[in-house]
Amino acid sequence: MGLFYNIFVALFSAIGAFLFGQVVKIYDSGIISSVKSLEQFTTYFHDPNNALLGAVVSTFNGGCFFGALGAAWTNDKWGRKRSIQFGAVWALWGCAMQTGASSITVLLIGRIVGGVGIGILSMTVPLYNTEIAPPKIRGFMVGLTQQMLGIGFIVANWVGYGCAYLHGDVSWRLPLGLQMIPAFLLLIGIHFLPFSPRWLLEHDRDDDARAVVYQLYGTGTAEAKEIADREYREMHDQIKADALIRSRSLSDLWATRAMLRRTLVAVGVQVFTQFTGINVINYYGPQMYEALGLSNSQSLLVQGIYGAVGPIANLFFIIFILDSVGRKRPLMFGAGSFVVTFSILAALVASYPPGSDLNLAAQKAAIAMIFLTSIIFSLSFGPVSWVLASEVFPTRTRSIGTSVATCANWIFNVLLSETSPIGLADVGYKFYILFVCLNAFDFVMIAAFFPETKGKSLEEMAVIFGDEVDARQVLEDHLDGSGGEKKDIQMVESQTP
Repeated sequence: MGLFYNIFVALFSAIGAFLFGQVVKIYDSGIISSVKSLEQFTTYFHDPNNALLGAVVSTFNGGCFFGALGAAWTNDKWGRKRSIQFGAVWALWGCAMQTGASSITVLLIGRIVGGVGIGILSMTVPLYNTEIAPPKIRGFMVGLTQQMLGIGFIVANWVGYGCAYLHGDVSWRLPLGLQMIPAFLLLIGIHFLPFSPRWLLEHDRDDDARAVVYQLYGTGTAEAKEIADREYREMHDQIKADALIRSRSLSDLWATRAMLRRTLVAVGVQVFTQFTGINVINYYGPQMYEALGLSNSQSLLVQGIYGAVGPIANLFFIIFILDSVGRKRPLMFGAGSFVVTFSILAALVASYPPGSDLNLAAQKAAIAMIFLTSIIFSLSFGPVSWVLASEVFPTRTRSIGTSVATCANWIFNVLLSETSPIGLADVGYKFYILFVCLNAFDFVMIAAFFPETKGKSLEEMAVIFGDEVDARQVLEDHLDGSGGEKKDIQMVESQTP
């Protein structure tokens, strides 16, 4: 029963990647990639140029950056659960503004407001799932976020495709307005899920934390209760020790060699995810297909089919592979594969540039490479990036560390979403060569510096990253022989490589 409840909680908050924000983000990405191609949309906003279309996407991503940045504070102050609700409120507000936009200015402001909400959610949902998941299936449970994200992408693309056949402004207002439904459901539904037990321990609500652990692990048998008690004791001792060692501040992220390595790994995996080029396809897929000779309606249809292949691959990966092969090898596989797919795509577009005689074989091969990119992403960076970025930090810096890593993701998301339509239009196949180089760089860095974290509890990450901290000893040393005065306690960093 405990495992079932654990999975249910993770699944619902991951459906929060569909029911709200993380997938409202990708839902929005899917919708925007479609509505930008709708004649009614471009006519209503007076035929915006490529730079302005890039701004429609990048302003949203800019809002996400600030939302993820502020989420570090809300997660520490109010907890993961309340932060998700807070993000859902911002998402509702932004979606309403976009739906009723009377000018491009109102649309852009609505995208910023909605982006703030999605930024909060994009950082908080993986963090929440990480803190409630048992170590042996943490990859699967955090990977559910990517799974629901992909399902939301499918819905977004097909809604966008269907709305292309509607007449008038409803063709683009309807798909944007539908985003309010999942945001509202998340706002209400998350109220019935538990607080993170690790956050409760940080705030000295030990009895509440123990009750949540019993819910998550179950106490129906003596063995289950023993596992729950052991998990509670381990997180209790480590979290209480962490609270005594340092104050929570941004400088903690690079205070020691081990913490700096954690930060670089978490930030690196999020930035490298943008380097895969997946969001260029998510945002501007129809433009890419049109450059390959497809009509507007054909491009939207292919984009809808494209959105379905990733979630299928992702589901297979998180169930059967992620918690078995770990994090590092899938990332290396992904980066190496993207070098190949983007090389082939660049060669095909260079050989048959837009406007040249149509070559059906080349067109099909190029589309196949785009589809293959989605599959590979779902077998590597898609689920792994969210798992790794949130699991490497100790409790005292997990909120702020995950926030910084997520902000890095959004910074590069803004950069690529703003420059991609210009690059696709002005430099053609050379734009794809950029991603060949970036993924080659990713492969080398991951192979050289990323650790393997599969199967380890969040409290065991100290061993992987080189901290030598005995939590129980720290707590014992915290009390003197007469009953309780604090002593100065310092972090001891391992000298072993």
